Amino acid sequence: MNRAEQSLAQRRRELVERSASQRASLVTNAEPLLHKAEALDRLVTRVRRYPMATAAVAAAVVFLGSRRIFDLATRALTIYALFKR
Repeated sequence: MNRAEQSLAQRRRELVERSASQRASLVTNAEPLLHKAEALDRLVTRVRRYPMATAAVAAAVVFLGSRRIFDLATRALTIYALFKR
């Protein structure tokens, strides 16, 4: 093997090591995104499984507003907690 081939082989090893390092960094940095994507996928699966319930919730938000729904949910949770005792 001559000097040029050795130099090319060394450069190739360096590039492969650099590529492996970058790949590992990408996997590490992408992990939080993967968790968010999994959560979104579960949400989409539920929406597809229960389209009527999803439409009812969407209609309630449109007609009542998110603040009013939050107030009603808070009251319902309080009443539930009182009756559970």
